[in-house]
Amino acid sequence: MDALQFFIVSVTAAGFGMALAASFCAIGMGWAIKSAVEGIARNPEASGKVTVTLLIGLALIESVAIYTLVIALILIYAHPEAGTIAGLLG
Repeated sequence: MDALQFFIVSVTAAGFGMALAASFCAIGMGWAIKSAVEGIARNPEASGKVTVTLLIGLALIESVAIYTLVIALILIYAHPEAGTIAGLLG
């Protein structure tokens, strides 16, 4: 049963980690977009540079959520007790 408890903890940790990463990435993206819109409103001539920088920044912020998803999937599917858990679950 230790393997099943480890699996439950892994799934719980993966879920909480993904929820935190998605939440903070959304907050960061909101701040970035807000700042970009304020910058364009103050200086419309720089909209091209601000937009390019914004898109690069948004991609970097989103990569944090993607890395968290990869780690969560590793926690769930690639641990040493996977065979034992599969046997317990049928």
